Amino acid sequence: MTSAVQMPPVEECTVTRCSYNENGCRAFAITVGSSAHARCHTFVEMPVRGGIEMLVAQVGACQRADCRHNSELECHAPGIRVGEESADCLTYAPA
Repeated sequence: MTSAVQMPPVEECTVTRCSYNENGCRAFAITVGSSAHARCHTFVEMPVRGGIEMLVAQVGACQRADCRHNSELECHAPGIRVGEESADCLTYAPA
């Protein structure tokens, strides 16, 4: 089991239209989903800003069991990057 201290940080998020992005992701934790892309499922586009100022987001769960960084639906990469195009996890790597 991974503790919150060991969860990988979201080192970079360039999805500026996400309500959790204010010069980086400000959600407490994100979920990377299991769609056709390794997409950030925490992405939300609303006129209000969310999250916690000065917080570095973490990967709380990853549904991409086919990623080499995934073990028991938890990310074990040292950190991840989320990209503008479709809010994809750019650290995703097929096993």
